[in-house]
Amino acid sequence: MAKELKDYIEKTDKLIKNKKVTEKDIKTHLTKIKFFQHERLVHLIVTLFFALFVVLFIRMTFICYAFSIVVLILTIFLLFYIIHYYKLENGVQYLYKQYDEMKKITENKGLFNIFK
Repeated sequence: MAKELKDYIEKTDKLIKNKKVTEKDIKTHLTKIKFFQHERLVHLIVTLFFALFVVLFIRMTFICYAFSIVVLILTIFLLFYIIHYYKLENGVQYLYKQYDEMKKITENKGLFNIFK
């Protein structure tokens, strides 16, 4: 998903740079933002559950030290989920900025009337 987001951002940056933005591009962009927001929410929930499991298994290591292996594995997964969520979050925030730029370009051309 992070690669798809990166590719879409690059494609949209080229579109903005060439100032060839249409209303259809903006509608597509808003749809993509919704999809990426949904993906971000799912990964946030998964990340929070992994963090909860890490905390629970840390508590269980006080009972039996064998759980420390599980804690190590879950912590590694948690770190990767945090990194992935970070990329998604920053990507979606950048999509918002792109949307604002696209809106400015179409307003200058007199094309922006999606919400009118």
